[in-house]
Amino acid sequence: MDATQQATKGKRGPAPVHLWDPPYCGEMDITIRRDGTWIHEGTPIGRIALVRLFASILKREGDRHFLVTPVEKVGITVEDAPFVAVDFEAEGGAISFETNVGDRVTAGPEHPIRVELGADGEPSPYVEVRHGLEALIDRKSFYRLVEIGEEEDGHFGLRSGGAFFPIIDTDALP
Repeated sequence: MDATQQATKGKRGPAPVHLWDPPYCGEMDITIRRDGTWIHEGTPIGRIALVRLFASILKREGDRHFLVTPVEKVGITVEDAPFVAVDFEAEGGAISFETNVGDRVTAGPEHPIRVELGADGEPSPYVEVRHGLEALIDRKSFYRLVEIGEEEDGHFGLRSGGAFFPIIDTDALP
């Protein structure tokens, strides 16, 4: 058994929901708020183990989000991104994020960072976690990321996993 197998022995990742295409069975009254809180029928889901279970069977198709099993698919509401990146570590040319549901992802070509400006001009930064599911990077982490940013070809951004992710077009600044 190699080191990678030993490190992952006994750990299970998310289900391969991107491979499943079960029939649609309707809507479920679950909303994931922008702050990462999962709400069922108006009440926050307080058991993190249950939230993590639901997060592991979450799938995105176009602009919609679903909880899926091999035999059924139910629609849910996601206000912004289904996850929140609550912390990160920058080491050895890589930025690794941790989400509110315990996912860990290293930004790079397969897990890009992007920033969207809201109507109020405030940036909303995201990192892709898996198969089109993103995490909104929380404000404290974003401020820390800006501290380690760099300028390249007229853009201020972040470098991770051999890729550069522009945050701000510095040529457009006053």
